[in-house]
Amino acid sequence: MTWNTRGGGHEYHRQQQPVRGQALMTTTVERNTNTAPLARPAANTAPRRAAASASYSAASTDAFGDYLRRIGKGTLLNAEQEVDLARRIEVGLFAEARLLRDGDALRRDSVEQRDLAWLGQDGRRAKNQFIEANLRLVVSIAKHYSGRGVPIMDLVQDGNMGLVRAVEKYDFMTGYKFSTYATWWIRQAIHRGMADKSRMIRIPVHTAEKLNKIKRIRRDLTSVLDRDPTAREIGEAAQLSVRDVLRLLQYDNEPISLHTPVGDGAGDMAELIIDDDLPQPDEHATLTLRAADIRFFLETLPPRERSILRARFGLDGNEPRTLDQIAHIEGVTRERVRQIEKRALALLHVPRLEHYLRD
Repeated sequence: MTWNTRGGGHEYHRQQQPVRGQALMTTTVERNTNTAPLARPAANTAPRRAAASASYSAASTDAFGDYLRRIGKGTLLNAEQEVDLARRIEVGLFAEARLLRDGDALRRDSVEQRDLAWLGQDGRRAKNQFIEANLRLVVSIAKHYSGRGVPIMDLVQDGNMGLVRAVEKYDFMTGYKFSTYATWWIRQAIHRGMADKSRMIRIPVHTAEKLNKIKRIRRDLTSVLDRDPTAREIGEAAQLSVRDVLRLLQYDNEPISLHTPVGDGAGDMAELIIDDDLPQPDEHATLTLRAADIRFFLETLPPRERSILRARFGLDGNEPRTLDQIAHIEGVTRERVRQIEKRALALLHVPRLEHYLRD
């Protein structure tokens, strides 16, 4: 790409290049020695300040409504204006790249250096103007996703990020209208934002995209079949296995608060949920009766046999001990402990007691 700055004006000349954005694109600034430096338009900030003051004074508590009023004051772009802004953005990028690459070689405060700096600033101004002129496009797309668990202003914010990316990637040489190109980027940014923010428990973006796909297929099949489709039918339409469909649909379940009222409102969900760490009433009663039976029968044994059984089956409040551990405590051999245990169980002559101990 070359640009010429003659007579105080700008002429942009684009050359066809085999590889876009690489070093094959060259930028040169040609000046006549008798040409005056580029004129910088004086910035008249008074009208802007007055408009901003009036806008803020009329701002309401409705943030979204206020935002719509502010962006509605901007003017839309026609095709020629879009191409002109895109060209200025690209020229600015190359000017900044030239300054970054050859800044040390350029003479400080030289005319060429000042021109390159001005072109870079002009490219940034064009980028901001391009973005501001298309903010209403973001709102129109974001409205289609409202009511899905994400505030509308968050959707617009995510869409604006996609708009910025679209402005940076837009290629005006393709001839496509900018809104057609930017719509995909805006939707992509909104989808990713919804995947991050719409759920109390975040799931990966690619998983959320698959889940949205099978939910859409399920809705279509329901309207066609006039019934709820099976997981196999959804999997065939989505080209997924039944196992994957069921796994993805589990992610669609939203958490429920333990304080959610149930029934007539007299209780909440926490009262209906079973604590798996605590024994159930019937199990607790059974364990209590077993403990009473065991204590009763153990009292009929000699002290040594009773002590070994308590240690062997964990009836002394500790974890059950091995034969080696008990042998070390009692000061006897492992085989001797085994014999005493066997004899103690034989003395009891109660089959169900041995069953209790084994349990």
